Amino acid sequence: MLKILAARKQQGFRTIAYPDQPPVLPDRFRGKPSIQGDLCRDDCKACLAICPTEAITLQKKPTIDLGKCLFCNACAEICPNNALKFTTDHRLATRNRNDLFLKSHEIKLAEKLNAEMMLLFGRSLKFRQVSAGGCNGCEVDVNVLTTVVFDLSRFGIKIVASPRHADGLIITGTITQNMKLATMKTYEAVPAPKLVIAVGACAISGGPFSDHPEVNNGIPDILPVDLYIPGCPPHPITILDGLLRLLGKKLD
Repeated sequence: MLKILAARKQQGFRTIAYPDQPPVLPDRFRGKPSIQGDLCRDDCKACLAICPTEAITLQKKPTIDLGKCLFCNACAEICPNNALKFTTDHRLATRNRNDLFLKSHEIKLAEKLNAEMMLLFGRSLKFRQVSAGGCNGCEVDVNVLTTVVFDLSRFGIKIVASPRHADGLIITGTITQNMKLATMKTYEAVPAPKLVIAVGACAISGGPFSDHPEVNNGIPDILPVDLYIPGCPPHPITILDGLLRLLGKKLD
């Protein structure tokens, strides 16, 4: 027993201080892209050719669809004028799909639920996680939030086993044809009013599998989405940031 107590004391307090303190992220972390359109050459379309998901469009200046972006950094590496780069800004979640189109370095981050929904979910929010054809990358990062490091439950947010006990769904994966009906049935089993969180590029747009005949290009065309959290996969702190913004927690 004494050895256990000594080990516990040595380990110290493991839960991160976020959101009271900024998260500590490595320099290699790829967060929100930054676009300097004035450095972009009209005759250069190298970033378009190399993007694996066609997330970049050029209309005088580049625009990145964060809902499709895999954060692979290929566009930044090939850009001859350094017009594109990935910062360490973890804040990426939005309430609307159109807000994921990045033209500079700012996006409209997620706003909190309306007054009625805040009254219902502001202090206790439970989700059923649905893996609808994912690679387990996003699923793992959602699961990590329940560990002692992030301790999601301290905010009143929990992952539950049954949709009938849930206030909404956290959906990952491309929504394959095999999982479409199961996803819809799970949504129907959640009591109204309910929320839907799309986590990762696959859930938002189909990711690298977009337009494949066995893929439904994510959840937005199937179910209403209340929060979009882009990434491939999004970092746990990015997912946590989005969920807390949904509940109106002051983060900035």
